[in-house]
Amino acid sequence: MRVAVVTNRDLKGVINRFGQPRPQPPKPLTEWQCDSVASALEEGGHEVLLCEGDKGMLTTLERFMPPDSQGRPSGFVFNLASGIQGESCFSHVPAMLEMAGVPYIGASPLGHELANDKVVTKTLIRDLGVPTPKFRVMHRGDENTDDLKFPVVVKPPREGDSIGLQLVHAPSELKLAVEVSVQKYAQEALVEEYIDGREITVSLLGNGEIEVLPLLEQDFGDLTTRLMTFEAKYVAAEKASKICPVQIESGLARVLRDISIATFRACKCRDYGRVDIRIDRSGQPFVLEINANPCLTKGSSYCVAASTAGQSYSSLINRILDIAHTRCFGTAIPGAERTLRLPPSTSAQEVMTD
Repeated sequence: MRVAVVTNRDLKGVINRFGQPRPQPPKPLTEWQCDSVASALEEGGHEVLLCEGDKGMLTTLERFMPPDSQGRPSGFVFNLASGIQGESCFSHVPAMLEMAGVPYIGASPLGHELANDKVVTKTLIRDLGVPTPKFRVMHRGDENTDDLKFPVVVKPPREGDSIGLQLVHAPSELKLAVEVSVQKYAQEALVEEYIDGREITVSLLGNGEIEVLPLLEQDFGDLTTRLMTFEAKYVAAEKASKICPVQIESGLARVLRDISIATFRACKCRDYGRVDIRIDRSGQPFVLEINANPCLTKGSSYCVAASTAGQSYSSLINRILDIAHTRCFGTAIPGAERTLRLPPSTSAQEVMTD
């Protein structure tokens, strides 16, 4: 099958420079993810094209995967795009694909909006009874904090990769932190209680019946920063190590799986996703957020969890594609090679990002 891997790498394909630019992870990481996914799909027997998710995308896709004689899709998009500029960046490529009638993996524009607006996510899951840290939305920083306990985390609610995350220890520091966030990211600030404890990521795969991959812990060890900030993920010399499978009591593990699936469904995610959870000192879990388009580099939390489950990188990528194809067309992809389940070796260099 023809599969276009769509991403944002050169960021040049726009008509105008207008609106808030989307902060990007390091370019080598973006290219590494894109190339790795493309290679895995080729191993699965697919004809693969790398494509920029910009103003020329639909023309490129129309040439690569023109409709068949009956006007039906002849290919699929493996969407890795995070957007270039403006609001709701993660939903831009899915919206273009919906308009053009091109099937793709992952969340719809609505799903990306629900998952990538942390205030909306927290409101949705809180109404379902899923625990999440207490929070306030602020525009100036001098609003009433009510019963929020310090320290608190301040972050822009509609960014990914932990961009702009700040830990604020005292009320006297809050106003400046909120002002910095609002001015830099052109959106209100989410202020939520900091949960001191373990950080667990729960990786999910599927649609109707959701598969939960082995739970993974971000082990901060003796690190001073015990948060998965952008700098901690991509800049710091020392990074949190990943423990998978995590050592955790079976009852609590069941709760983590249940609240993660509930979050996935509440945000209308599809095919795959990752939920980030903190467990406080008393053993109470709190959902921080959900990533509808989690990183798929070989050393990412999602791929480490899949490897622990015995899934090779190649078979994982092709399985995600197969799950999306089944969702769209009701059948698996015919003739694709998706049976290899040997875990790959993971070098220290590969375990470098979330």
